[in-house]
Amino acid sequence: MDILARMAHAPRASMIVIGDELLDGHTQDTNSGWTAGWLAERGVPLDRIVTVPDECAAIGEALEAEMARGHPRLVLTSGGIGSTPDDLTMAAVANHLGMALTAEPTLDARISQWVQRAEQEGMPIPEDQQRAMRKMAQVPGGAYLLEGARGVTPGVAIDLDGGIGADGVTLVILPGVPSELERIVEDGVAGLLTEVADLPHVAELRHPYPESALSPLFAELVDDHPDVKVGSYPGKECVVRMKGPEAAVTAAMRRVRERLAVLDDDAVAQRMRERWQARWE
Repeated sequence: MDILARMAHAPRASMIVIGDELLDGHTQDTNSGWTAGWLAERGVPLDRIVTVPDECAAIGEALEAEMARGHPRLVLTSGGIGSTPDDLTMAAVANHLGMALTAEPTLDARISQWVQRAEQEGMPIPEDQQRAMRKMAQVPGGAYLLEGARGVTPGVAIDLDGGIGADGVTLVILPGVPSELERIVEDGVAGLLTEVADLPHVAELRHPYPESALSPLFAELVDDHPDVKVGSYPGKECVVRMKGPEAAVTAAMRRVRERLAVLDDDAVAQRMRERWQARWE
């Protein structure tokens, strides 16, 4: 399989962030940024981050859009899987996939142990509260528990059309609490990507010129190295970042350095640099 074919076949990801509190501005979403960086380090591009309210219809709409994108694909959700009435993610996923909600045995047993321990310690949990807690063990049929899902915090995955390892979709349902999400991703999601992710080579440099000074070269690099992703980020020191196969990234970055050397010897370019630097001061 050649480079372009491998790129087309490589897994990609989508993330659906769920919660009224995020859209109301009461809580800041940090999960998507952390997850984006974690996936990028493993060579899995994140195509979309979508934030939706705690509504079954909205969650289903987002699932339909993200699961329809190119395969193989990892679709992650975060939030909405607690014990309160507005925690609707599990039910929304089950409804969208036409699956029944069932008690996940490990989670259900952990809740039972929690209830028994509380009673032994003289703090019996009322039955209505126990019923609410049991909701956290209800997962779509076919879902399996991920490593890192400690206690009663659910973190589960569902393989569709064979899952991400077979050109299908793996849907991962994660909690919204950042520390719990990060642990489950590190311990459980990492295992899903072991055989399918292709870690790219990353190179970066900084330069003192306006971003536009290198724009014509970037256009050439896109044509000459289609397997390299070129990013440019303006600032007092502009950042050029490239990702892709090591040999191609090295060749493309060499051309950037050569162009910068030409600019360093050009009087007009030096005046342009001085003006750019003054702008930031």
